[in-house]
Amino acid sequence: MPQDITASYTQEQLLHLDEALRKNGAKLAVNVKGRVSVPFTTTRFFGVFLAGRDKRELSRGEINVKKTTVAAFIFAAIMVSTLMGLLILYLIKSALGINLFEHFSLGIWGWFKQNVL
Repeated sequence: MPQDITASYTQEQLLHLDEALRKNGAKLAVNVKGRVSVPFTTTRFFGVFLAGRDKRELSRGEINVKKTTVAAFIFAAIMVSTLMGLLILYLIKSALGINLFEHFSLGIWGWFKQNVL
């Protein structure tokens, strides 16, 4: 900031300005930075990749998106675990020769024997 502008602020204004900048994430540490520039005729295009933990306070909308995303990941993990468990139980049942319905098969055991075992 230029000296003449800095001199026009009071000490209290500078303290509040500093506090506002700190709350908005001016002190965030970014662990990974990457920049790629691509020349195109007379201009240049830049692609930037940043990675790191965001330490800002989230807005109400961002909190809702975060909660929804976490819930979706938990739901997906439970569904994948359940389906894998059912598949393993089905393969064990088929390996033991237990038929729940006569003359009906999903074909998973046959495919598993042919391609995996």
